[in-house]
Amino acid sequence: MPDIRRITEQDPDFGSSLNELCSVNVHSDFDLTALVSSIVNDVRLRGDSALIEYTNKFDKRETTVSALEISTDEINSKRDEISISLMNSLEFAADRIQRYASRQKLESWSYTDELGTLLGQKITPVERAGIYVPGGQAAYPSSVLMNCIPAKVAGVDEVIMVVPAPKGVLNPIVLAAASIAGVDRVFTIGGAQAIAALAYGTQTIPKVDKIVGPGNRYVAEAKRLVYGTVGIDMIAGPSEVLIVADSSCNPDWIAMDMFAQAEHDVDARSILVSLDETFLDSVNESICKLLPTMERSEIIMESLKKNGAMLFVNDTDSVINVINQIAPEHLQLALENPEAMLPNIRNAGAIFLGVYTSEALGDYCAGPNHVLPTGQSARFSSPLGVYDFQKRTSIIKCIPNSVSSLAEAASTIARGEGLTAHAQSAEYRISKNGESN
Repeated sequence: MPDIRRITEQDPDFGSSLNELCSVNVHSDFDLTALVSSIVNDVRLRGDSALIEYTNKFDKRETTVSALEISTDEINSKRDEISISLMNSLEFAADRIQRYASRQKLESWSYTDELGTLLGQKITPVERAGIYVPGGQAAYPSSVLMNCIPAKVAGVDEVIMVVPAPKGVLNPIVLAAASIAGVDRVFTIGGAQAIAALAYGTQTIPKVDKIVGPGNRYVAEAKRLVYGTVGIDMIAGPSEVLIVADSSCNPDWIAMDMFAQAEHDVDARSILVSLDETFLDSVNESICKLLPTMERSEIIMESLKKNGAMLFVNDTDSVINVINQIAPEHLQLALENPEAMLPNIRNAGAIFLGVYTSEALGDYCAGPNHVLPTGQSARFSSPLGVYDFQKRTSIIKCIPNSVSSLAEAASTIARGEGLTAHAQSAEYRISKNGESN
């Protein structure tokens, strides 16, 4: 059974233990960076030739460039290869994601100020987005829906999906989800070489404006390297959940919620906080009882042992402090009255209110996006949404009667900065007798 660390606020080293729990285990891997950089640069310089070499090498395939793209007819045909219940569930999830995303869409606006100057903001979608879907024989249809649907709601002209196909095998569920979400083109490529192809374009793969979607550490490093050439959503770390629970919740439920996060991989983090130490003991008993029944028990056990924790704290203020310091990707408030805590929470990717709202629902079909900030980045970033695929452009229009006040202020500031050309550019427009110079 996993030996989950217990941290108690009364302990004199509670602060240092909490800091250690918050620390993101990110360190420079120069070998990884060098390898990924060489792949990215090779694809940038040699295009399709390099792309096919790496695809055949890493995915153990013998394919050609012309065989990388999956036709629209084949994508749509996969709807008939999955069960009706799964198809209905995917469509149910897609509809909920679309309806939630439609409320996020930014609209253009403008107004005329007291000087007569028109000011505004123009909203424009990016022209082409690339979505990376981890895969092969594993199926991640939820990643397809969560990444593509907001782009479509935003009005992106073309969504390009890349997904690896080890040994040429690709799960039909992923393609069925692509059909439901409205993906425009699908290429069976993955890894750092896929990110490079999307960022720089090849003879076959279109260059995109933004790349979104999760991947392994090679994909994450490639996204870091190409950022600036293209936009990216985020550099995602291991998945994490912080659960705040009290005795109003069944301890078996909380144990399973911790398992749901821990089964991702051994680096995932599952943390439980409570004001009731007896409840923590009950959850620990549930963990010991239920863990042997889990298919991924070894991964769960290692994850809980390595990154899991149970925190016993004194009061609600301490709970709030722990939440805002950890800034979790997922925050479950499995409490009788979770809304009371909500106003004081500043840092969280997604918040799940009440004992019936498990984080797993948000992963698939609740509606909000499951692409969330990890590793304390919820302090400064937000979930993936429609706004990530929209650009904001400022609009300014002066008229002769309004330009003088602006030009005089601009000229004064520009001369204060020593930029006389800026000053004269503004001064040339200063109105005299209702006419500009």
